[in-house]
Amino acid sequence: TADTIFDGASLTKVIATTPAIMLLVERGKLRLGDKVNRWIPGFEAHGKGAVTVLHLLTHTSGLRPGLSAMPAWRGVAKAIDLAKAERLTTQPNTKFRYSDINFILLGEIVRLASGQRLDEFATAEIYRPLGMNDTNFLPPLTKRSRVAPTERVDGNILHGIVHDPTSRRMGGVAGHAGLFTTAADLSRFAHMMLNGGKLKGRRIFKSETVQLMTSVHTPKGMKAKRGLGWDIDSPYSSPRGNHFKIGGYGHTGWTGGSLWIDPATRTIVILMTSRTHPDGNGNVIDINLVGCGLDYDNSVETFTLDAKSSVATIGIGNHWLLDWGLWIGGDWVLASGALSQSSEATSTDTSGTASAADSAQYKKDAEA
Repeated sequence: TADTIFDGASLTKVIATTPAIMLLVERGKLRLGDKVNRWIPGFEAHGKGAVTVLHLLTHTSGLRPGLSAMPAWRGVAKAIDLAKAERLTTQPNTKFRYSDINFILLGEIVRLASGQRLDEFATAEIYRPLGMNDTNFLPPLTKRSRVAPTERVDGNILHGIVHDPTSRRMGGVAGHAGLFTTAADLSRFAHMMLNGGKLKGRRIFKSETVQLMTSVHTPKGMKAKRGLGWDIDSPYSSPRGNHFKIGGYGHTGWTGGSLWIDPATRTIVILMTSRTHPDGNGNVIDINLVGCGLDYDNSVETFTLDAKSSVATIGIGNHWLLDWGLWIGGDWVLASGALSQSSEATSTDTSGTASAADSAQYKKDAEA
């Protein structure tokens, strides 16, 4: 339904960690050019002394994608110790390589610079002012019935417990994953971004901060174009689809959620699914690619999804196996439900269909 709470996975990076960092930058608590070891002493080991907060935000730090699970470990402090012990795979600012370690470190920097844990800071400074009442880490038992379950792990379905294994080891609050949210709450956040940092009279960011966040910060000549946290044009840009021009921004989440904001058309596309339920094999890449391939005529009646054996039209008042949020030209459209666990969608209009090469490249980069 419209109030289903989903595990946001890596949407955490842009709905919690990036805005928290940028609020602290805006308030003069830290700088994008700060060396990471200024905040996390010892990080400079093994030649990492040149890595900055900016490098972490743009995934150009040179760190590898994630922390090793073995030997077994638990706790935030241990995660940070492991990050300190990492060696660079490339020199900073020379290659884009998506890395959870970057945002694990940023989550710790939020705590050190603000004096509050990431979840506490984000709730007080972002979610509560925006009325995002169903967005936070560690959803309470009172909301468990509204949380979409994810994957079966060790014989038990994860339900209200973060899917990401590294975040679980860190207690469920981490800069790279752990946030739970709804399509409705994401729409509030996205409208705030479209409105230059404010929503219904409540200002969260200066307009200049929003512009800074969503501008390209990867080096000229680097194929991947990334903002501060936000994706602009990279192998991870499937939510942009085939119709939006470069200039918007968004992000995806491993569990099946995505958000794309296109300022040029003032369009917001939100897709919330639990693609990992129950066996981790669901696929929403093609839904993302097709879902953004819309004609913006204030109608979505022509948008169809071929979910293997049946075709579902997404439109006002329809109730299909999908939480779908769409903001077109001043109207908010929402069709409610939860994605069937193994659906792989294609479009009846081949102009909006992802090529096999696009999907293969996305999967290859996601697994890198």
